[in-house]
Amino acid sequence: MTAPRSASVHPPLSPARAAGDRPVRTASEGSAPKRPAPPTPQIRVGIDIGGTKAEAVAISPDGTVIASAWRATERGPEGILATVSAVIRDLPVQPDAIGIGIPGQIVGGVVRNAVNLGVDSLDLGGAVADRAGVPVRVENDVNAAALGAHGLRAPATGSMAYLNLGTGVAAGIVVDGRVWGGSGGVAGEVGHVSIDPAGPACPCGQRGCIETLAGGASIARRWGRAGEHPVRDVFDAADQGDREAIDLRDDLARGVAAAVRVLALTVDPSAVVIGGGIARLGERLLSAVRSELDASASASPFLTSLRLSDRIEVLPSGSAAGALGAALAASDAAAPREGAAHG
Repeated sequence: MTAPRSASVHPPLSPARAAGDRPVRTASEGSAPKRPAPPTPQIRVGIDIGGTKAEAVAISPDGTVIASAWRATERGPEGILATVSAVIRDLPVQPDAIGIGIPGQIVGGVVRNAVNLGVDSLDLGGAVADRAGVPVRVENDVNAAALGAHGLRAPATGSMAYLNLGTGVAAGIVVDGRVWGGSGGVAGEVGHVSIDPAGPACPCGQRGCIETLAGGASIARRWGRAGEHPVRDVFDAADQGDREAIDLRDDLARGVAAAVRVLALTVDPSAVVIGGGIARLGERLLSAVRSELDASASASPFLTSLRLSDRIEVLPSGSAAGALGAALAASDAAAPREGAAHG
């Protein structure tokens, strides 16, 4: 059976600054000559591998999206490789470098513990590079989306945080156009910051982690009612006055607000962009989180001065930030970074 697919060629969309574009610096007197930055590949392809769909974009050297395609994701190591190969073939361009965003722990080009995709360990970068004959960069999916979100805000400079609200909660941090993973690649794991020691139990072993309040899986489990979109159902029921739903919605807002405060007080980003499945609630989500941020800041002149509610925004729907970020990361395909992981 052939997996569902779609491809399109379209005129240039919003340009995004290429992550690998660096000015060539000349050696100053008395210092050793420095090598110029490697040239940006002509055509970069980025692939965002999700649990149900793999989305790909091709970008030009200036970061403009010139083509896109998608395929249904096949599970398991061979399924993932088949999906990547197929979606690359669907694009009407020949890539000079490839970037891939995928859940799990990334060590070089090896993907580990991508449980939802049926992958324990897969040398994804090596296998795709052998098949495609071009350099390949593999990034954690949250980091790739963070880089894409930053690119969509170009010519933004400085730091930006991307807060992913999906099954779990994690953040990606971008500083001057590059993902910052910290010393061990776990920067941005805000989902496992405990904010309520008496709160719900978290699989990580703590209680009251941000993820237990704001993660989609935890909310669905606590809601306990059948439905295709549990978090949306919670918001709908809360609007109708359901007490349990109101409590869950308030907990969600409390968890997201706590994540925003953690990011603001540790990274001080100019913006916190909220993405992931829960972000599709749009203004309903933003309104609840802003109310919580304003309420918690009301007794603190310091927090009030940070104007946190003004820093948050929702990733535009249909922006393909994950695929775009993976394509931007392809500029660094020759220099893999180890240890990136998000839960």
